Amino acid sequence: MTILLTKIFVGLPKIIGREDAEHPMDREWETAIFKKPVSKPVWVGKLTLDGDGQADLKHHGGVEKAVFSYPAEHYRYWHKEHGLTDMLQGGMGENFSTEHVTESEISIGDTFQIGGAVIQVSQPRQPCWKPARRFRQKNLALLIQDTGRTGWYYRVLQEGLVEEGQTFKLIERPSPKWTIEACNHIMHVEKDNLEKAAELAACDYLAVNWKTTLLNRVEKGEHPELSKRVYGPNV
Repeated sequence: MTILLTKIFVGLPKIIGREDAEHPMDREWETAIFKKPVSKPVWVGKLTLDGDGQADLKHHGGVEKAVFSYPAEHYRYWHKEHGLTDMLQGGMGENFSTEHVTESEISIGDTFQIGGAVIQVSQPRQPCWKPARRFRQKNLALLIQDTGRTGWYYRVLQEGLVEEGQTFKLIERPSPKWTIEACNHIMHVEKDNLEKAAELAACDYLAVNWKTTLLNRVEKGEHPELSKRVYGPNV
């Protein structure tokens, strides 16, 4: 499996819409989802890429979400099955657009060298309401989640320059069982399987926030409220 970095995207937060708009989709919101491709080498740091940023630092960014990666192959699905033909590479707000790997083929802890950087898979993306706002499809976050076409995040173990067209060199695969697909299934489908939740939470390479959510499920029976994340102010 040779993973290709086809495009790199970065963008800074901006405010869009009007406070007094009648339709929720037209109201004011701050986002960094509108990213632009960068063809020159980009510095990948511990927290983010050079020229990139997040509007909501509570739920986005940080060490465990330094780089968001999304398979370019998924865009064909969104075009064909949901008519989202204006959703192009970069549309999900990804930093890395890749080919030749999807959620069933990459695992928590997978460690790669790409250019001068070393990065490690930390968690699946849990989609929020912002892609839905961008493409004006209220249930898009839920569709992303339910189809498993979520993409995933990397933490950065070694900072360095990265450029489009480079390939990922696999350094280590410590937990092949925990594919992004498997993690999504446990988090969103097998919600009552506490044994599997505890087993996944014990994975050393899983992001802390995922561990916390899973352990709260096991120990306290807690499940995060879904509609606030996937629908937010769009309804």
